[in-house]
Amino acid sequence: MTYRIVFVEDDADLAELISDFLARHEMDVVIEPRGDTALATIEREAPDMVLLDIMLPGKDGLSICRELRPNFDGPIIMLTSLDSDMNQILGLELGANDYILKTTPPSVLVARLRSQLRNMRPAQPANEAAPVKTQRKLVFGQLSIDPVSRDVILGKEKVALSTSDFDLLWLLANHAGETLNRDILLKEMRGVSYDGLDRSIDVAISRLRKKLGDNPTEPFRIKTVRNRGYLFSLSGWE
Repeated sequence: MTYRIVFVEDDADLAELISDFLARHEMDVVIEPRGDTALATIEREAPDMVLLDIMLPGKDGLSICRELRPNFDGPIIMLTSLDSDMNQILGLELGANDYILKTTPPSVLVARLRSQLRNMRPAQPANEAAPVKTQRKLVFGQLSIDPVSRDVILGKEKVALSTSDFDLLWLLANHAGETLNRDILLKEMRGVSYDGLDRSIDVAISRLRKKLGDNPTEPFRIKTVRNRGYLFSLSGWE
């Protein structure tokens, strides 16, 4: 299977070098040199994965990641020369699945990209609902989750969630009051085991908290249980 990738990079020589290498490993790369036209290119190309440099003309990669994440379920990888803990943290918090330095050996780069691509959930037909354990609506205070219509209402407002966001919320809500670790969540969501490095669940939880109005520094709706996992609170929805 050949995967389609949009690579947003303004260094033409580097972009061609990396693209040629990835092409030898079943990855078809479309190069976009500008940040301010990247979103349009991504929408047009509908890629399986997006690679983003940070320093770009027109718009920086972190801004692109923030705008892209709510509407793109594939992996977003920051591929940059900026070796900074703050940039790494910010990129992951904004929705990136991984943060890779350009100095990474090509073979390691390919392995990390393949790992992210393997973890993608198979797309479902639009007319086929995701399987759920029960068809009853779940209600927690002001939050209601309908598995048939896949509508989420908080207070009187409908919450816009992507397919993967809804599936994660549904999984957590069906185990309300229980702590689910990353391995359980990854197996249920993607059918893969946690390898100790994958941050995709953490990123997805962070994105879900934001959409549900949770406190990002002291979450009270989807809680972090240190060294154990995540817990959907029964009392955080009043």
